[in-house]
Amino acid sequence: MPAIGAAAWIGGLAGLLGPPVGVGITLAIAAAALWWARPRLPRPWWRFCAAVVVVVGSVAAVAMIRVGEVAGSPVTALGARSSSVTATMVVSGDPRISRGRYSDLVVLRARMVQVSTRAASYQLSTPVLVLGDESWTEVALGSTVRASGRLEAAEGEDLAAVLRATGDPRPVAPPRWWWRGAEVVRASLSRSVADLPDHQRALVPALVVGDDSRLDDQLAEDFKTTGLTHLLAVSGTNLTLLVGFLLWIARWAGVRGRASYVVGAFGIIGFILLARPEPSVLRAAVMGAVGLVALGPAGSRSAGRALGVAVTALLLIDPWLAMSPGFALSALATAGIVFWAPGWRDALAAWLPGWAAEAVAVPAAAQWACTPIVAALSGQVSLVAVGANLFAAPVVGPATVLGLGGGLVGLVWGWAGGVIGRLAGWCVAWIVTVAHHGASVPLPAVGWGTGPLALALLSVLSVLALVAAPRLLRRRFVGVLLCVGLVMTVLVRPSLWGWLPQHGWPPEGWVIVACDVGQGDAVLLNAGRGRAVVIDAGPDPASVDRCLTRLRVDRIPLVVLTHYHADHVTGLPGVLDGRAVGRIEVTPLTDPPEAARQVADQARSAGLEPVLAPYGAVEHYGEVTVRAVWPPPDQPTVGPGDGSTANDASVVLVAEVRGIRLLLTGDLEPNGQEAVARELPGLTVDILKVPHHGSPSQDLPFLTSLHARVALISVGADNDYGHPAARTVDALTAAGARVLRTDLGGDLAVVERNGQLYTVTSRR
Repeated sequence: MPAIGAAAWIGGLAGLLGPPVGVGITLAIAAAALWWARPRLPRPWWRFCAAVVVVVGSVAAVAMIRVGEVAGSPVTALGARSSSVTATMVVSGDPRISRGRYSDLVVLRARMVQVSTRAASYQLSTPVLVLGDESWTEVALGSTVRASGRLEAAEGEDLAAVLRATGDPRPVAPPRWWWRGAEVVRASLSRSVADLPDHQRALVPALVVGDDSRLDDQLAEDFKTTGLTHLLAVSGTNLTLLVGFLLWIARWAGVRGRASYVVGAFGIIGFILLARPEPSVLRAAVMGAVGLVALGPAGSRSAGRALGVAVTALLLIDPWLAMSPGFALSALATAGIVFWAPGWRDALAAWLPGWAAEAVAVPAAAQWACTPIVAALSGQVSLVAVGANLFAAPVVGPATVLGLGGGLVGLVWGWAGGVIGRLAGWCVAWIVTVAHHGASVPLPAVGWGTGPLALALLSVLSVLALVAAPRLLRRRFVGVLLCVGLVMTVLVRPSLWGWLPQHGWPPEGWVIVACDVGQGDAVLLNAGRGRAVVIDAGPDPASVDRCLTRLRVDRIPLVVLTHYHADHVTGLPGVLDGRAVGRIEVTPLTDPPEAARQVADQARSAGLEPVLAPYGAVEHYGEVTVRAVWPPPDQPTVGPGDGSTANDASVVLVAEVRGIRLLLTGDLEPNGQEAVARELPGLTVDILKVPHHGSPSQDLPFLTSLHARVALISVGADNDYGHPAARTVDALTAAGARVLRTDLGGDLAVVERNGQLYTVTSRR
């Protein structure tokens, strides 16, 4: 059955990629499965081959039918023409707020059951994405609403169109009783933790039902670095814990035999309703059910068969899961626990207590099985994930069960629900501590390329490790040596490991690096010998700290904060943490004032006092020379208080590193760019840091007149502002610049070798 499940997965990929590819892959997988399973094939062997072909063909056919249904829907055609419509929809996903610079959007999924234009009306059932204003936040899951708006083409093949709604949704029918009941329990869960600190109040609902809407970005980043992200999403672990606890209560109450299956089914259905019947939740429910099977008397053998059946069934129901990273992570983690964890546990049990061997083997096997997928998504391999999961594991179960208990008890006795919720909060406080400290070690993760060769190499290494681990771990000396080596690698700052190659990063001879910090700026200039001049700190301390760590920078003679917008200064603690910083220079305009005060407080806590960037003065820091050319001394120092004038007060630097000239522009707008052009007529540079994340608001004649060979754009992926603008990128490219973007390339480095410039990105 595991081989049949793998065949179903390949069939899903084949169907989504198209018939020509599908036929070839079907034949290839049938031959590969036959060769792999030939020693264990039942007689006659052709039955197994026929099963593989039937499963691959069936899942591929379902996938092609689903793709065809969406592509051929009238809604898809209307979206391609940007038609104005009136639609009736059943809401299938909770509303989520997408923050924008000028306004917020509410995003939700729905199933369109009727759509009307001036010319025609259609009855159908088609998935769409709805974008609305704040009035859509009150729309309940499962309700039927009517709305008007404009249809637009959707990017994903599982969506027929995007509806940009105009005005408020008009209710047609309320949710069914089971949706209302689930909402009451979720509201009670939120009330039971309402008095807890922010992190605890956000994390308990995330653990119980996957509601991470109140989680702040910093904590989410710490969980990502330490391999604990699976706790923030609905996973099979959630279901295994909750339904397992329910079955334990039922057994304690005397429930036996087939009645236990009824209790388990009731628990699974209740879990799906609470966490929402989205594809990720259904996937988690099925994988959690496999985990429950693994805990049963038949053990891993039954769980292996169940995993194969689960994968096949899920792909027949929703073939788009074949290309879902979440599905891959769930299936591989479950496979690691079912197939490899027992061998790892038995090997470790030769010299460790049984409970310790189990505690180490389960998260290690699951994490290692997922390593290639995690590296493809994040571009890094976590070194602390196993340890973090090991330390967090003892409280995950109690936190999840207590969190749900607080919500259920709170329905009948609010005070008691609050007490249980506080106990859950104490448990998740330990998880927060583990995530924070794990992400703060000098080397929590190592960068890894996301190209085909890099991922193929990592996949081969992962398979070899999974197979060879039992033999290696059975020997006490080898096991201890591996643990000591991992601990030393994690705890020793990478600057002490100059001989250790990190897959070409940092690139030898780098001049400038634009760090991938999302929608913000953090630029480093190489001052030599582990030193760097830092221009801006980005929106996130953890991101800029990781960038500095990967570049082995532990001394920073100068930090320049070009202006006080959050996407340039909020990450300052990550720059200051554990590094020797000599000087912080800032813009004269203290706007927005709250951010300016926060920067001053953070600087003073590090024993520094921010000073104004000296206009026109040339400063030398190792191999770096910088000169502030904007703003001039006569510019205002107080703004309106909302930060609206901050961009044109950005500190602009002309720098030089080993004979390479650079222009660093902050978020300078066209008026400021024109002023700089007047101040520095005829300026040419080798490298340009493009202003304001490549926005369309540029003085393009000035930027193209610089004749830069390389233009770096620091920009967040899928940002709401449309950055970078195509006209900006096209103009710079036409002027002869090679344009690099952090949203596509990760960290961007420019390397100088023998007077020639080369570009290297962290995502290969």
